[in-house]
Amino acid sequence: MERVNDYLGKHLWLQITLSVLVAGAVVLLLFPERSVASVVTRMAVASLGGVIVLTVVRRKEKRAAGGSVDDLVSLDRKLRRGEVPTDARERQAMRDVVEQRLHRTRHRVAAQIVLAVMWAVLVVLTALTAGPRQAVGVAMVAGAFLIWLVLYGNRQYRRLRTMREALTTDAGQDNPR
Repeated sequence: MERVNDYLGKHLWLQITLSVLVAGAVVLLLFPERSVASVVTRMAVASLGGVIVLTVVRRKEKRAAGGSVDDLVSLDRKLRRGEVPTDARERQAMRDVVEQRLHRTRHRVAAQIVLAVMWAVLVVLTALTAGPRQAVGVAMVAGAFLIWLVLYGNRQYRRLRTMREALTTDAGQDNPR
């Protein structure tokens, strides 16, 4: 799994492509009467905003990590494992990446609530306007997505807080007085 994470971390285009294809597959399961080409095209167009945001965020994180994708992937791997970097330059890069991510997650609870409300509205509207197959399918996707979002988001947030604490606790090692 580690190799898959590293490969996907290095190749942003692959993450985007897989996301569009999986989203298209889910829509095709829920609405089988639609053509594959129209669904995948619709998913790609609908994902453009997310792709732009993801690209901008990735560029900032890459810059903070030292300028290369390999540096960012290495820091991300250490963050997942909970390994605190020992090299002073790498520690500063990790601090910068962690602070950027923590700053982006400062409104995560409100965002999770808004997403839950949006999905609930989507489920209700689907139940009112589509058939039972689509309503049950959207409800299942919504439930799975929201559970994953909360569990994985909280896990990532704990990792970031733990790493920031470890980096500030050992800050005296970087700046001897």
